[in-house]
Amino acid sequence: MSAALDADALRTREFARLDAGGLVYLDYTGAALYPASLVRRDARRLATRVLGNPHSESAPSTASTDGLEEARRLTLRLLDADPDEYDVVFTANATAAIRILAEAFPFTNGSRLVLSADNHNSVNGLRVAASRRRASIEYVGLDDDLRPVNPMPWLVRAAQPSLFAYPAQSNFSGVRHHLEWVAEARERGYRVLLDAAAFVPTKALSLSRVPADFVAVSFYKMFGYPTGVGALIARHDALAALRRRYFGGGTVEFVSVQNRVSRGRRGSGRFEDGTPNFLAMPAVADGLRWIDRLGMERIERHVNELTHLLLDRLESLGDRVIIHGPRNGCDRGGTIAFNLLRGGRVLPYETVELAARERGIALRGGCFCNPGAAEHAFSIPADRARACLRGPFSVQRLRECLGSGAVGALRVSVGIPTTVGDLDRLASFVEEMTTRTR
Repeated sequence: MSAALDADALRTREFARLDAGGLVYLDYTGAALYPASLVRRDARRLATRVLGNPHSESAPSTASTDGLEEARRLTLRLLDADPDEYDVVFTANATAAIRILAEAFPFTNGSRLVLSADNHNSVNGLRVAASRRRASIEYVGLDDDLRPVNPMPWLVRAAQPSLFAYPAQSNFSGVRHHLEWVAEARERGYRVLLDAAAFVPTKALSLSRVPADFVAVSFYKMFGYPTGVGALIARHDALAALRRRYFGGGTVEFVSVQNRVSRGRRGSGRFEDGTPNFLAMPAVADGLRWIDRLGMERIERHVNELTHLLLDRLESLGDRVIIHGPRNGCDRGGTIAFNLLRGGRVLPYETVELAARERGIALRGGCFCNPGAAEHAFSIPADRARACLRGPFSVQRLRECLGSGAVGALRVSVGIPTTVGDLDRLASFVEEMTTRTR
């Protein structure tokens, strides 16, 4: 077993701005914080190197192409993905990666789209394209711990291309879902989209053992910088089965205007529209190397220890805290969703979020773009929600219509720079919010 992560030393070296500003940052599921060395290294590179548009053969252009291919290679290495089986399509973020499937997956009459009720809206959006192409759409429900029930009854064999999409880790509750579902769904004839954006920052994912057809990630959720870069990692055969309905610069081998014909590039190049974010790619490679040097095993152990500690502290407050999802550290990541109560009444999440901001604590409130997990967690009846969502929308109007229950949660998530001191400040804040008289 590798040595423990020295979070205090790492924080002093790479994240000193947190303590200099007196800030407790607990929104790593929203975005990781960048290490200072990553930014310094990128600034030196940009100040001293000349990098050009990679759609050329000049020396600056070939240098950019080399940077793209190195980032592609390191992404596959991070995910233990054989380059003979997988390719990497660089995108703006995980959402843009999933949108590729919305636009190009060959849904048709007789296809099936099976979704976990616990999905980010970026995945829920697939149902729009599937519905337009007359595919049937099914949602797999959740249990009391916000874990999906066994999806196999929904994964019936279909006569046409079908897709099963779910998160490796919930961005709402931190639940880690069963990765063996990937192979089981593929055996039933489904392509599988694994949303790994919340999973890969703190736990290793091996595509040699978990052979998903498509995996979506955002690099800023791993190491904070640069933003605006994500990826769709895809099996070669799965990528070849997608049907593009658009071509643009960089995605074609040739275009003839007078003959109105074109031929798309093969592999990832068919989906990387226009000029890629070539200046960011060397920084992506640096970030992937930084994660590799820290070691995913040490990162996971650090996050697990802090998550257990935080859960224990929240549990010690008894009926002043409602935790949504597992109340122990089993099969979960470092994301915890909860509500606070005072005098038996749920405190509006906006009130708590504002009070936290005033005390230098960064957490998040709302439904976190995951309405399925939220509706289940808050026990909102479908018919009541349908009535309350008619007409103009606001959180306050929804709360008044539904009654006194929660319409949004608080979410804290721990990451590489998190320390016990951060949890101490959060615990003191929660104690204050749940006991003060006004």
